[in-house]
Amino acid sequence: MGSFSIWHWLIVLVIVLLIFGTKKLRNMGADLGGAVKGFKDGMKGEGEEPKKPAGEITASSTTIEGEVKEKQKG
Repeated sequence: MGSFSIWHWLIVLVIVLLIFGTKKLRNMGADLGGAVKGFKDGMKGEGEEPKKPAGEITASSTTIEGEVKEKQKG
């Protein structure tokens, strides 16, 4: 009686899914994963530069000049 069977854990999982929904659980998982990744990057040594996320845009000292053309809808 001290341990739970697989059926107990499946019932708990179904109840959690019904309460929170899959979208909210997915967002919580992504947030938790990002927090763990940030913590690992913060714990790296002083000599190592932490990885930057792929979608992150950083400022640079170079300026790119160009011409903006209007987009025509057809």
